[in-house]
Amino acid sequence: MLTLRDIQVLHLEPTDVCQAACPLCWRETDKNFNKNLYHHLTVAQILDVFDQTKIKNLHKMFMCGNYGDPAAGKFTLDIYQEFRKINPDITLGMNTNGALQNPSWWQQLASILNRPTDYVVFSIDGLEDTNHVYRKNVSWKKLLNNASAFVGAGGSAHWDMLVYQHNEHQVDFCRNLAKDMGFTWFRAKVSKRPFIDNLAPPLTLKSFDTVQGNTIKCHALVDKSLYIDARGIVKPCCWLGNYNTEIKDIDEVAVTWHTANPYKVCKQSCSVANEKTVFEHQWRIEEQF
Repeated sequence: MLTLRDIQVLHLEPTDVCQAACPLCWRETDKNFNKNLYHHLTVAQILDVFDQTKIKNLHKMFMCGNYGDPAAGKFTLDIYQEFRKINPDITLGMNTNGALQNPSWWQQLASILNRPTDYVVFSIDGLEDTNHVYRKNVSWKKLLNNASAFVGAGGSAHWDMLVYQHNEHQVDFCRNLAKDMGFTWFRAKVSKRPFIDNLAPPLTLKSFDTVQGNTIKCHALVDKSLYIDARGIVKPCCWLGNYNTEIKDIDEVAVTWHTANPYKVCKQSCSVANEKTVFEHQWRIEEQF
């Protein structure tokens, strides 16, 4: 259904290592995930799947993660440098908690992610007294120093905030801080993951649109994207990237889309109602500075 020649967006998870312990991350909820086994994706592993010709045809490469934070990857900067060298026009992006490495590392990253469309998303869920409620083990001081270094070196930073009852009173403060620090975007949303313990839904911000229905609008097919995990294993998308999931070909799940019971993960992420999907319409606040 989607060949490597067709791919325009490549999603990489450069490592399954992370210092954080966010309670609803797969790193914490997947009982079969072994935190003592470390994987770091290498340039060679990527080139085994994507040769230089294919990389030259990509529109975008970004790093995120199901189990790890890209900033923890041993070869993260090497990978970005290789992609930039092969394809000078490619858009490069990253999602991170921001509190790994040091300012010098982030300045180096900014020197590579130097095109207008390049970016780093910093997932920051509040201020010093609240960010750690969900982003457990994330140092606020280190996060701010790293983000400041990245922005100061010319990097385009996006502040993405998960809003809960414990931090909803800080949304405006976070937006103003993002603007003062030189971020280019501020976005906020209500998590679509379960609300547990001290993670209660906000009272003032509308939750995500509940999308019901058995029609699937596959995000990976629309974007012509592919996912490679920290072990170098290719998967159709990150939602099908759980280490316990053996699905490697999107055709395996696509056959369920035309039945009364589409594949569960596809229905949760990409089912359509009134031409909307949860993934496409997740943000409740979006502001560009």
